[in-house]
Amino acid sequence: MMIYESIQWIEDIDKVLGVLPELDYIAGKSVMITGAAGLICSSIVDVLFRYNDTHDIPIHIYAAGRRMEEMSARFGNQINRDDFTFVVYDASKTNNKLDIHVDYIIHGAGNAFPDLIIKEPVETMLCNFTGIKYLLDYAKEYGVKRVLYISSSEVYGNKEGNEPYHEEEYGYIDLLNSRNSYSIGKRAAETLCASYAAEYRVEVTVVRPGHIYGPTASPHDNRVASSWAYAAARGEDIVMKSDGEQIRSYCYSLDCASAMIKVLLTGESIRAYNISNPDSIITIKNLAEILAKSAGVGLRMEIPTDNEKKGFNPMHNSSLESKCLLELGWIGCFSAEEGLSHTVSILREIL
Repeated sequence: MMIYESIQWIEDIDKVLGVLPELDYIAGKSVMITGAAGLICSSIVDVLFRYNDTHDIPIHIYAAGRRMEEMSARFGNQINRDDFTFVVYDASKTNNKLDIHVDYIIHGAGNAFPDLIIKEPVETMLCNFTGIKYLLDYAKEYGVKRVLYISSSEVYGNKEGNEPYHEEEYGYIDLLNSRNSYSIGKRAAETLCASYAAEYRVEVTVVRPGHIYGPTASPHDNRVASSWAYAAARGEDIVMKSDGEQIRSYCYSLDCASAMIKVLLTGESIRAYNISNPDSIITIKNLAEILAKSAGVGLRMEIPTDNEKKGFNPMHNSSLESKCLLELGWIGCFSAEEGLSHTVSILREIL
């Protein structure tokens, strides 16, 4: 069963469509989404599919990725829709050739898996920078109406205390720790976006999502929210490998998708917006407890290996202040309890 066939998933999409009247502004326009088969961006594609299925004038979706097989695995027969076009794009390459003309770009391609960051820190950092540079050059040449760059809460680094990060607040990042190739690459990419806006007048805005979860995650995603959700859906115990006291801004993938669409269409240029649901700022331990309770499974502790420790996010507190996003009129539709419960129930449908 494909996720777009899930009744619960469609109901959840309809809920977020109810807070996205701005989509009517781009009816008849086109949006290219890189990393379209991933956790976040595939949720955006499904939102646009559902919009088109319930409205007369469709938004054309250009789904950019490395292989058609990835799109087929994620979207099934949906890839044959008239409003869907697959585009070959690899964020790690400098020789991409796009022979299309699109109105908007959402750039979400790139590595975010802890294991791969450890294994390929060079590729992780370069991918963050070169991937957006190619798209900014494309936007400059073809007059794209706006580019949305998906950054990360990891750009903030570490700071004292447990207060959420504001968009203008930056903490410490160890430049000589290769695990930080991801966060430093994201920082550099954001500055590149601002530079293209200042020098070439490219319309670009930035979002910094926190920790996103949902049934759109790959089964191979080893981030805790994803791996635990799959374990819970399979009826397996959740295994914690830290005390779980780290504070995170968790967000259901559809809430994240709606926030990104809101910023793309109503946010300010050369500005970053945190994506955080105020109802979902919890500890990793809270996340595990909610998942275990919703799935009726156990929760236990194990000592992590040294290699596993290398992949841990070094930030104790990565909670995000969402005032700027809320001022755009964004509304989070799912609390942590509801979003995590729906994630488990939908995964049980499609596994």
